[in-house]
Amino acid sequence: MNSLADNDHRYLWHPFTQMKEWMAEETLIIAAAEGAVLRDTEGREYLDGNSSIWTNLHGHRHPKITAAIKGQLDRVAHSSFLGLSNVPAIELAERLCALTKLDRVFYSDDGSTAMEAAIKMALQYWQHRGQPRRVKFVAFTDAYHGDTLGAVSVGGISLFHAAFKPLLFDVVRVSKASELPSGNDVAAVVIEPLVQGAAGMKWWPRGMLRELREWCDKTGALLIADEVMTGFGRTGTMFACEQEKVRPDFMALAKGLTGGYLPLAATLTTEQVFRAFLGEYGEFKTFFHGHSYTGNQLGCAAALASLRVFDEEGTLGKLTVLSSQLSDGLQRCRELVGVVDVRCLGMIGAVEIGPYPLEAKMGIKVCAEMRRRGVLTRPIGNVIILMPPYCVTTGQLERMTTVLRESIRSVCG
Repeated sequence: MNSLADNDHRYLWHPFTQMKEWMAEETLIIAAAEGAVLRDTEGREYLDGNSSIWTNLHGHRHPKITAAIKGQLDRVAHSSFLGLSNVPAIELAERLCALTKLDRVFYSDDGSTAMEAAIKMALQYWQHRGQPRRVKFVAFTDAYHGDTLGAVSVGGISLFHAAFKPLLFDVVRVSKASELPSGNDVAAVVIEPLVQGAAGMKWWPRGMLRELREWCDKTGALLIADEVMTGFGRTGTMFACEQEKVRPDFMALAKGLTGGYLPLAATLTTEQVFRAFLGEYGEFKTFFHGHSYTGNQLGCAAALASLRVFDEEGTLGKLTVLSSQLSDGLQRCRELVGVVDVRCLGMIGAVEIGPYPLEAKMGIKVCAEMRRRGVLTRPIGNVIILMPPYCVTTGQLERMTTVLRESIRSVCG
């Protein structure tokens, strides 16, 4: 009988993975988890150093979220959102609107589809408003907004996106606010507020998001905020836009929306945008976009439970202490050979090593060494990311930053 690892190599295709190398290496297979700890099929334990790709907020097997999903299973797991509604989807939409100060919620499945919906809504909005010339989208250098074609079009990382150029629409690409175009043909500007994630955790200058909001107000363009990674406390506030008092026209949410339990996404927008789509049936102003699992009850129940945990456990208040400890631990990496920068914002930590060519796989080697020492994370090129779940103890967090320093020293020093 083949082992699980053999069958993985025989049947699976992993994302963002060179499978030739994958099939030549030992495969780590996760079998169980609790809190900030993952356990493999051999019984070995690892600290979850990147919250299972930036999704898990309150820890694995959190009893309140688990109970909410089990309770929903006893009622209904899924029913269509086309021509029907459901209880947790309605309740979650009310909570999200109250938190974001936006007015309408459109559900989808993941961050890419949340951004796809926002892009299509923005374009169709201007058609309904009698301004069909507004077809341009402005996006930023090194942006990443997902892997569906609209999201890839506004993405700006050539390594990920260049191969698909024949399928994409053109965008106006800028690197800073001073490069924003003139004219009245821009449909929307797309940005990851405060920090670009897949670019290697690069911070925007303070005030830049506010400046962008003012430019949109002046030109009439819509502002799309991609809070897929930054939402739900990652930057220290519930949403990154709060830190510069910006209300976007669209906000995309996913990843931490369900606390890291189930795939669910939401595109939030204003009443003004929503009302542009209202009309008689024969006008066909309908937003013709959707997903089979739109408004899934299990995902919405998990998301509601996650938001209750924020309230009942004072999560945002706890993050102040944890983010300070994370920053202190990472700053000690500055003394190490090979470290060129350390960046920390809220519960997002990044240590950049170099200069090394990507082909040297130095970031991968550091993370492999961390894995041998019991901490799991994944690099972005030569940037090692630490984004622990909010349930992490001070001892576990100290262990993560210590292992990171030891691993950099072992590989680079």
